Amino acid sequence: MIVINCFNDYKSLEGKMIGVSGWHEINQDQIDRFAGATLDDQWIHVNKDRAEKESPFKSTIAHGYLTLALIPYLWKQIAEVRNVKMEINYGIENLRFGQAVPVNSEVRLQATVKSVTNLKGTVKAVVEAKLLIKNQIKPAYTGDVVFLYHFIE
Repeated sequence: MIVINCFNDYKSLEGKMIGVSGWHEINQDQIDRFAGATLDDQWIHVNKDRAEKESPFKSTIAHGYLTLALIPYLWKQIAEVRNVKMEINYGIENLRFGQAVPVNSEVRLQATVKSVTNLKGTVKAVVEAKLLIKNQIKPAYTGDVVFLYHFIE
């Protein structure tokens, strides 16, 4: 795990792939709970029998937004950002979903620090997030996650 204590620590990582998280299995219970929380109960996510018969994936698949919602959890396995009084998830840029994540797949996050900028005391970090699927070549998605940090001075 990478430890980041300040702007200069973050800046030194610019342009580097800094690591990957552990594997996380997305099971049907997690998909169903996400469907309930977001009111997105489309059959390709929650109806196992219909998905086996009608879906090109032959199983249910995780919501794309569920896989995105895993970023904070998986990111914290890659980097520990210390001495922060506030951290803001500012956005995701250039996001592309590459392929669906079938139920019971294992995924992990690969992170590359693309840029780090000091905006008058607020540190803006752009991290390329690539969600890898175990035993698959193509990632589930790739996008640039933008974090804002207010470090303790």
